[in-house]
Amino acid sequence: MKLASLKEGGRDGTLIVVDRAVKRAVRAAGVAPTLQRALDDWTAAEPRLAALARQLAAGTAAGAFDLDTRALAPPLPRAFQWADGSAYVVHVELVRKARGVEMPPSFWTDPLMYQGGSDSFVGPTDDIEAIDEAHGIDFEGEIGVIVDDVPMGVTPEAARRHIKLVTILNDVSLRNVIVTELAKGFGFFHGKPATAFAPVAVTPDELADAWDGAKLDLPLISTLNGKEFGHSDAATDLTFDFGQLIAHAARTRHLEAGTIVGSGTVANRDPAAGCSCIAERRVRETIDSGKAVTPFMRFGDRIRIEMFDRAGQSIFGAIDQKVTRYTPPT
Repeated sequence: MKLASLKEGGRDGTLIVVDRAVKRAVRAAGVAPTLQRALDDWTAAEPRLAALARQLAAGTAAGAFDLDTRALAPPLPRAFQWADGSAYVVHVELVRKARGVEMPPSFWTDPLMYQGGSDSFVGPTDDIEAIDEAHGIDFEGEIGVIVDDVPMGVTPEAARRHIKLVTILNDVSLRNVIVTELAKGFGFFHGKPATAFAPVAVTPDELADAWDGAKLDLPLISTLNGKEFGHSDAATDLTFDFGQLIAHAARTRHLEAGTIVGSGTVANRDPAAGCSCIAERRVRETIDSGKAVTPFMRFGDRIRIEMFDRAGQSIFGAIDQKVTRYTPPT
C-alpha cells in the first residue's frame, strides 16, 4: 500500500491512497482525513486503507483520479517528531578523515542522532529555497521510516514491529552554516532547513524481499543536473538498522505515532557507488587529491532522488527539486 497527502484541506493535507505505479489515487476521507489521524489509530485504519488500495488496483475505487505529483505535500506535511540518525558510519568516518580528526570508537556502537525541525516539511517537487549560495547548499539522500506509538526502552527487535511506513527523503543541509554552528559545541539549527520527502510512503510489504524488517536492500539514485551523482546501496555498509535507530531514539522517551526516523546519508565505502551528498564527494576529492573541486549547489541546480524495485519500477516516486533564491519579506 502506498499513501500520500494532497496539498489541500489545511496544513496537514488530505490523505490519499496511491497505486503501485504512482499514477492513480483516491481520497481516503472515509477512513481518515490525514495520515497523522490514520497513524493515531493504525490498527483500525490500516485494513480499511488496504481495502481501498485493492479497489484502486482493481479499477473499482469511487472517485479515483490521475495523480500529479506536483500537487503533493510530503506524506506527513508536518510531524510531531523528526529524528535523523547517522546509520552509515563510513560517511562520518570519511568526513572526519578529511578534517584530520580521529573518530571515537563509540561511533561504531552508539548511533549519532539529532532532532530536526518537523513543523514544516516540503513536498517532492517543491523548491529548495535558500537565501545565499555561500551557505553551502547540499542535498542528502536518505531512507526514512514512520512509526506508531513506541514505548520508552524498547529493544531493537521489538522496535521493528513499530515501523508502519517507509519512504525516502532529502535532508537538505547548509554545510558552511553547519560548520559555524558545530563550532559553538551545541548542534544543528540554521544549517538544517526544511526536509523534502518522496511523493509516497509505503507499507513494508510493498518492498517484498528488499526489506528484512529493519533495512532496505536497494540502491538510492541521486541525479544532479541530469547526471547521476550516486547509486549507493541502502543495505551495504549499514552500521545501524532501523530497529537499532528507533530503540536509540526511544532510549529515554516515548515516541508518539507519526514520529519519523531517518537513516542519515546513504553511503558506501566503494567509491564506484558514488555519493548521496556533495559533502561526501568533496571529502573523497580532498583525500584523493588534496582539494575539493565539486561545488555545492547553486541557484537553478536540480536534484532528483529516487529508488527502483528489482523490476525497475519507481517505489516512492521521485524527489525532484530546484534550488531557488528566497527573498525575505520586508
